[in-house]
Amino acid sequence: MRVALAQISSGHDTEANLATIRAAARTCAAQGAELIVFPEAAMYAFGAPLAGIAEPLDGPFATSVQLLARELGVTIVAGMFTPSADGRVFNTLVAASPDSVSSYDKIHLFDAFGFRESQTVAPGDARRTIAVGDATVGLSTCYDVRFPTLFIENAAEGAQVSVVSASWGAGPGKVEQWELLVRARAMDSTTYVIACDQAVPPGAAAGTAPTGVGNSMVVSPYGQVLGRLGDAEGQLVLDLDLGEVARARDTVPVLRNRRDLGA
Repeated sequence: MRVALAQISSGHDTEANLATIRAAARTCAAQGAELIVFPEAAMYAFGAPLAGIAEPLDGPFATSVQLLARELGVTIVAGMFTPSADGRVFNTLVAASPDSVSSYDKIHLFDAFGFRESQTVAPGDARRTIAVGDATVGLSTCYDVRFPTLFIENAAEGAQVSVVSASWGAGPGKVEQWELLVRARAMDSTTYVIACDQAVPPGAAAGTAPTGVGNSMVVSPYGQVLGRLGDAEGQLVLDLDLGEVARARDTVPVLRNRRDLGA
């Protein structure tokens, strides 16, 4: 299975962001990628009001992503915002294949490090896996990476690959935390983890809304970093051996050995 990370820096112009997504996706597809993962908030960056730009899954942004997936014959995962009935938005991943569209709404909201995502974003309430060829892929967004159970439950239901799309807030030690968490979730779930963060935007100010630290990476079921990007925009294309997931689960059978201790 050939996968790609498309590390971009989105801004507050949805059409410009779509143009960036199209260009990056075409570059990755030309290298044979079957799954192309973009960051959280690929549609529109944090740091500005979100309610006015949120769109349903049949709106212009998600429709454009699906048309692109159909044109290229690939599956594309990208972060966007969809409306919530309470006036907030959902922090949504659209997962578009040539013949279908599904989505995942971020479950764990980033009320941490002085930021309160829940003021403007409503939490999702359901896990989501998708099929890409013969692979089952679990979806997650940014702060979700701090919650192992999401990854373990997706894996227990058959996920061999875990996607993390992020707009990771910068700060002391945040790059180290990002790598540690991504690698830990791979080992918790014995899945490949494809973790795509926003690139560092030019002139980003510390202490503002989450933007990105780059360092997108692909990690093996054993927690080994197989490839990573720096902090600038770019793409990473890698082949995954899905048989390695089965071998890892025989060698380190954490999914079989885990025990439910109750409340």
